[in-house]
Amino acid sequence: MYFTLLVVVILTAIALVAVALGIARAISPRSYNPQKGEAYECGIPTRGQSWMQFKVGYYLFAILFLMFDVETVFLFPWAAVVQDLGVYGLVSIFFFIVVLILGLAYAWKKGALEWK
Repeated sequence: MYFTLLVVVILTAIALVAVALGIARAISPRSYNPQKGEAYECGIPTRGQSWMQFKVGYYLFAILFLMFDVETVFLFPWAAVVQDLGVYGLVSIFFFIVVLILGLAYAWKKGALEWK
């Protein structure tokens, strides 16, 4: 029973995505200009190669920032209802903050926060 429902849902999702992509391809404007394939950087023509390697430190720092930023956003709804939650809410948010601090300590120990 549930298996057939799951198959129907998955097939429906695949069909809707295929129809949406087909309609978008059919009605989208097409212009083949070689300039569209070039890299665009603030309207200034690029010099040298557009594809260059970045240090992995930039990526790690950005991912860590996003991770802690998004997790910090979860504190705002908790702060709005903290009085209604009681001791259970206090203990659960304490556990949440401990996990955040452990993640920060791990990243700090691994050197992901240092610019080398």
